[in-house]
Amino acid sequence: MRTTSNPVFRNLPKQEGGGYATFGSASAGAAQVTQQFGQPQYAPADQWAHPTDQRTMTIDDVVTKTGITLGVLAVSALISYVLVNSNIALAAPFVIGGGLIGFGLVLFATFGRKMDNPAIVLAYAVAEGVFLGALSFMFTDISFGGAGGATLIAQAVLGTFGVFFGMLVVYRTGAIRVTPRLTRMIIGALVGVLVLALGNLIAGFFIDGGFGLRDGGPIAIIFSLVCIGIAAFSFLLDFDSADQLIRARAPEKAAWGVALGLTVTLVWLYVEILRLLSYFQSD
Repeated sequence: MRTTSNPVFRNLPKQEGGGYATFGSASAGAAQVTQQFGQPQYAPADQWAHPTDQRTMTIDDVVTKTGITLGVLAVSALISYVLVNSNIALAAPFVIGGGLIGFGLVLFATFGRKMDNPAIVLAYAVAEGVFLGALSFMFTDISFGGAGGATLIAQAVLGTFGVFFGMLVVYRTGAIRVTPRLTRMIIGALVGVLVLALGNLIAGFFIDGGFGLRDGGPIAIIFSLVCIGIAAFSFLLDFDSADQLIRARAPEKAAWGVALGLTVTLVWLYVEILRLLSYFQSD
């Protein structure tokens, strides 16, 4: 069974017979074996009781729930941007607060198995919108050493959705097939990038600029390109995980979990593209 680099999808409980423990059509037994990051665990027998009583998830549900989530995020980001533009003192609190709250909600949804809870998903969209609106202002406004303004933000948004739809076409046409080997490579690359980013952050406390991964130089540009590439390929794993849920006849509300997972990847991709574009604006 393939996994995904996106922890929201990867933590979906799988049934021993190949379906999803919480989404499968088989009746629940005394206990259901699930997996969390490769470690066997047991879920309560009454979890997701009577799944056949619910309408099963379709691709339309995924599109609708993802569209709602991104719409809420966009409105929140716009409001955040306007507020920061009128009072730049709000920038740092919005970035730190929105980022931490969004990260916390993703962890709660993932490990608490609440990925299909629309309130949590939409709360994440609001928090992440506050984060992205303020961060976008900081990257593009001269007050923070940025440049490009709304034009740069529009370019980053277009680039993000261009990559998203491009990878969707690649996935649907089968140009690149999601195999266990590809999955291992993407997850390994993701772990490597996270370790480097964390090491650069720690090194920054002792060395000016850290390892140079975020200072706008040649190494920083290469690192951002690598991050964008990994995020793009992560979409393939996300699409494949969504397909598996549909084939396993997951209930309709599971589409909220798919929307959350895709939004997490889209946010990361947007931040990396915006950061990369800002490097060239500052030259």
